[in-house]
Amino acid sequence: MTAWLSIVGIGEDGFDGLGGTARGLIERAEVLVGGERHLAMVPAGGAERLPWATPLTDTVEQIRVYRGRRVVVLASGDPFCYGIGVTLARYVAAEETVTIPAAGCVALACARLRWAAAELEIVTLNGRPLELLGASVRPGARLIILSQDGTTPGKVATWLNDRSFGSSRFIVLERLGGDRERLVEATAASWREQSDALNTIAIDCRANPSAVWRPVTPGLADDAFEHDGQITKREVRAVTLARLMPQPRGLLWDVGAGSGSISIEWLRAEPTARAIAIERDPARAARVLRNAAALGVSRRLEVIEGTAPAVLQNLDAPDAVFVGGGTGDEALLSRGWEALRPGGRLVANAVTLSGETLLLARHGALGGDLVRLAVSRAEALGGEVAWRALRPVTQWSAVKK
Repeated sequence: MTAWLSIVGIGEDGFDGLGGTARGLIERAEVLVGGERHLAMVPAGGAERLPWATPLTDTVEQIRVYRGRRVVVLASGDPFCYGIGVTLARYVAAEETVTIPAAGCVALACARLRWAAAELEIVTLNGRPLELLGASVRPGARLIILSQDGTTPGKVATWLNDRSFGSSRFIVLERLGGDRERLVEATAASWREQSDALNTIAIDCRANPSAVWRPVTPGLADDAFEHDGQITKREVRAVTLARLMPQPRGLLWDVGAGSGSISIEWLRAEPTARAIAIERDPARAARVLRNAAALGVSRRLEVIEGTAPAVLQNLDAPDAVFVGGGTGDEALLSRGWEALRPGGRLVANAVTLSGETLLLARHGALGGDLVRLAVSRAEALGGEVAWRALRPVTQWSAVKK
């Protein structure tokens, strides 16, 4: 079918800033869709005008009803940089769509600041919680923040200051690409400005000496997580994550999640990944959610309270499965292995003799790698320092052919 839906990016310079192709699509449109601000930028014509509704999906469904007519959706800047293009792509086939992007706020901010786009991270806070910053803020990081409204800069500055990142370079860029463009710079600690509703925040993260920050490499300190002792210790966790191999858009089942440390670190290592944490204890399940929020990954983590393998039915097929609890249950390991996608990875850790016996049998039947991890930590003993051995962990890992 010939393309009937056009997605046109429009900037603060409005209709006059568009190229000839984009203007032609708008002028020939039978239906024009957009926010009130974008629709007001376009000269009056014969097209029916459809403003976005709440929820947004109501308007998306209406757009699909117009299939076959000439429909133009007006978007901010680049429609596929956290824009409406991403949503529409889920509902309309590629061959039925034409997209003409304009320079978006990320590109314009990089141009104004002379920042390399490949060396920064984009975080959107449009309709999303501030806690997402917890996965990105670390010394030396450069962030572009897509704001919700004029209150976002003040909230972000306070968040940074509260976490001893108040010395960070803090730039708010307003109305980028238009006649009212403005750039205001301060530090997070000194930020006191009132911001325009249309703003983008750029942060050059600088930590104060007292700052506590978390890297994205596996093996966060145990005290990065709230836990009751049921946690995969950091040394074992680092080895486990290396075996699980976090991958783009990959899904992890974390069975017997405990504190959620494995699934949370899986998500921190790969920003497009997802995880499902299964935990039968209600208090621990709630603790997993709190840890995910504190470390900035709660939006991509689903917590299921229940007992495996019963609760594993009807879940999306995983790319990786970690079994950290109940490894003495043969049915649980069988269900995890069966559910894996081809090429998927299963990692199981056991600390009991019964669990170790089962992993030995699995290794004999399916192959893979079997290792024993023994860790000792130096601790004070009277006036001396001595080694304290942690409980050894038997780990079986295998790849599904």
